[in-house]
Amino acid sequence: MAKEVIVKADSVKRKKKMSRVVRLSLLLLLLFLSLLYIVLKIIYNEGRFTVVLDSNATLESGMAVFESLNNAHGKRKLEATPIKFMDNISYKWLPANIDSESEGGSHNGTNYIAYTFYIENQGYEVMNYWYEVIVDDVIKNVDEAVRIRIYRNGEETTYAKIASLGGNPEPMTTPFKSVESAYTKGTTIILEKVEDFKPDDLDKYTIVVWIEGDDPDCQDALIGGEIKMHMKITEEHKEQS
Repeated sequence: MAKEVIVKADSVKRKKKMSRVVRLSLLLLLLFLSLLYIVLKIIYNEGRFTVVLDSNATLESGMAVFESLNNAHGKRKLEATPIKFMDNISYKWLPANIDSESEGGSHNGTNYIAYTFYIENQGYEVMNYWYEVIVDDVIKNVDEAVRIRIYRNGEETTYAKIASLGGNPEPMTTPFKSVESAYTKGTTIILEKVEDFKPDDLDKYTIVVWIEGDDPDCQDALIGGEIKMHMKITEEHKEQS
């Protein structure tokens, strides 16, 4: 009789111990999911398209980026206003005057991001500089249908990923590059060089980002996808002869 009581007592003890382990595991899992949600919210929902100078040395040399001609004080970093949701549209729906409709800063529309800023040589030397667009992260391959249009002093170039079917450039676009870099910690998809940027020279840029609905790769599988990217400006001193 005593032996039976001991067996039952041990059984109850094991059940209680298992119950505590299960509750603790569920609590840790809930905590992990909560932290993961917070991190993703910070990275994506609070993420902004930014324009950054490569280093403080670039700013000190006289290369300046700013949003407004009325406040041409150079900054290390500019931030565009994000939009919470972006549905696919046609490039034909973009305003014809999208490059000139704003003096500077964000001027987003329905389902697209538009951001205007300036680069000025406020130093005393002729420079070259590079601008590159770097993708920090992509969810659900939404970059398959993303378009990035860059206006530089009114001249536009539209960039897109190579078509998944056929491997050809999308119509009326320049293909994305795909350069992995340990320095950028992302993938460079656009890289262009501007030469002979003289003192007091001023370049105006407008960046437009949208999802192209006429792209064959714009499928339901992309729904819920996200992309995070930024633009980097790098100065290159020009050798004087």
